[in-house]
This record gives sequence, structure tokens and C-alpha cells, in this order.
Amino acid sequence: MTTVGVLGGGQLGRLLALAGYPLGLRFRFLDPAADAPAGHVADHIFAPYDEEHLARFAADVDVVTYEFENVPAGAAAFLARRVPVYPPPRALEVTQDRLEEKLFLRHLQIPTAEFAALDDTWGSVFEALERLALPVVMKRRRLGYDGGGQRLLRTMAEVEAAWVALGSSPAVLEGLVGFTRELSLIAVRGRDGDVGYYPLVENRHVDGILRHSLAPAPNVEPRLQAEAEDYAARVLTTLGYVGVLTVEFFERDGRLLVNELAPRVHNSGHWTIEGAATSQFENHLRAILGLPLGSTLPVGCSAMVNLIGTLPDPQPILRLPDTHLHLYGKAPRRGRKLGHVTARVAAPGLLEERVRVLQHLIGEPDGTGTGLAHLNRV
Repeated sequence: MTTVGVLGGGQLGRLLALAGYPLGLRFRFLDPAADAPAGHVADHIFAPYDEEHLARFAADVDVVTYEFENVPAGAAAFLARRVPVYPPPRALEVTQDRLEEKLFLRHLQIPTAEFAALDDTWGSVFEALERLALPVVMKRRRLGYDGGGQRLLRTMAEVEAAWVALGSSPAVLEGLVGFTRELSLIAVRGRDGDVGYYPLVENRHVDGILRHSLAPAPNVEPRLQAEAEDYAARVLTTLGYVGVLTVEFFERDGRLLVNELAPRVHNSGHWTIEGAATSQFENHLRAILGLPLGSTLPVGCSAMVNLIGTLPDPQPILRLPDTHLHLYGKAPRRGRKLGHVTARVAAPGLLEERVRVLQHLIGEPDGTGTGLAHLNRV
């Protein structure tokens, strides 16, 4: 029986394991958090990502993947000398550093927001502001998640305060994008180079956290889907990528700008569990194991609603037709993703109403979601 080793034991890892059990797979997770959600459904090694524990981990697994992009790239590289690791460690190196990611995308001639690098000096901020007019977004180069380490800045006073708050550490300054909406593309590439793409998804955020996804995204012309797939293909091919890759976009004036890359299964792809022929989680496992990829076609239209901070009464949710509840086994805490609900309907016009019903049932204020995508990593 094949054992899949996973670095990180959050809800994405938990959902990977649940998708892998029908394939006869075993799972081991390495995560320094004692309460890692994946530990409820699989073997969890509660240990740091040091060489001693990594070596023991590698000895007991057949292939390694990771379920979030802040796993140390050095840990993935260490394991890759002992066991196959997918996606390749290079993908972590690129996506863990916002500047490296922006330079990588620029090299591939993929459009992004205008940006400038900040070193650890105040002078670099003034130099950047000579190129980028306020308002701007300041982002710490590393360790950003769900809006962390990022500030929207409209005045010089806010710039100075943000510089101090972010620790005067290397950062990236980005020009503000006047986007129409936020979209994401889930792509998957197998060991043999076979590639599949799910339809573009529309994402709505509040306070830097993903609240809702609509899949397929409404009113997407085939040209826009082809543009997204082209950009994803450049990244997949250049990195020799294997597994699921998520590309987050701004749509502006009918064109796409890449916001960020995520080298993993993704919150905006949770709808695929019930809403696609093959879920992103199963396809990620198929890819890293060298199995044929499954169909990425949607089944009807889906809405995914995150459960943030508190848990609702499940009964009225589960009374809704074609509605599915996923809880992650996490203790409630402000701003924490505790689970999600997926609703599937026959036609796109029914999705908005279903989202409004779910908002009411989970106690979320009505609205489509606000907040700048610059401040999001979903």
C-alpha cells in the first residue's frame, strides 16, 4: 500500500487524506502543531521540520507533498534527496517570497500589478514611491496568509506606520489595481506532463479572507478562460510542476492580472469535492502518484461558503437540497476557517440566492464581500 507523506497538517491535508482513502492510500503528516486537523484522520507526527525528523519521515513514505506554502523550502529540498517530492521544491522557493514570485512572473511575461522591492532601509521606500503613486499596498515578502503582513496605504503617514509595523523588513510595494472582480484557476499537471484545468472561479473576500466562491465564475468568455490557462501553463512548464497549482487573478477591463500563485490545493477549489467530476484533492493525488488525471468538468453550478470564526447549527443547512457541510475539527476562534458549505444548483442564476440563504443560516452579514484582493491569500 502506498503511503503519502504530507508536510503540514491543516484542513487541506485533512481533505487530501479523505480523498485518498478510496484510492487505497495511507497518509502520514508532519506538522509542528499539536492540534493539526489532519491528525484526526491520519497518522500525525508532532515535530518540527528539522533534519532528524525529516529523515525519519522520509523513511516511512513513498512520496511527499505539502499542503501549504509556508513549509520551509529547505525541508522539501532535504526530502527530495531521499524520496520523490511533488510539487518540486523550486515551486516553494518561488511562491514563498513575494518578490521572487513577481520577478518569476515578469520573466514569463505574465502581467501583474506594478511593484517595487523594498530592502531594510527607509530610503528604499521613498525610491519605490517615486515609481508608484499612492495608494499602494505594502506586503511583507514572506509569511503572508489570509491578509497577514499586508497594509493598504493611502497617505505618507500610513506608509511610515506600516513600515514600522511590518518590522522594517524586506517587503514589496504594489500599485493598487482597480479590478472588476477576483478570479482563480485550479490547474493540475501529472508526472507525464498531462494537464487539466478547472473552470475559472469567482472569489469574494471580507477583511482579507475568502468568504464565497462561485463556480464556474459567471459571465466568463472562452477567451478569458484560455488566457488564464495560458498563464498557468507557462508556470507549470517552467517549474516542471507536478500536482495542483492555483493561480489567483484580478480581472480588469476584460483582461487578467496575476495576483499570487499557490503551489497546492486551494480554498477556492473546495467546490470541486461535490461540484466537479474529479475533486482537486483526488487529482492532486493522482498527479503526484503518476496516475491518470480525472475529468475537471463541473457538475452543475456550485457555491462554496466558508465558515469563519463560529460554527452554525448544521440542521437547517443540511435541509437544503444538494448542500454539503464540511467541518475541519478546529476550535472556534475569530477569523479562523472552521469549515465550508458547498451548494450545487442546476443553473447559474440560482447561485446568488443560495449564497444569500447560506449567509443567513451561518449568521454572516448580507453582501457580496468586500476588501482588496491585494490583502488576500486564500
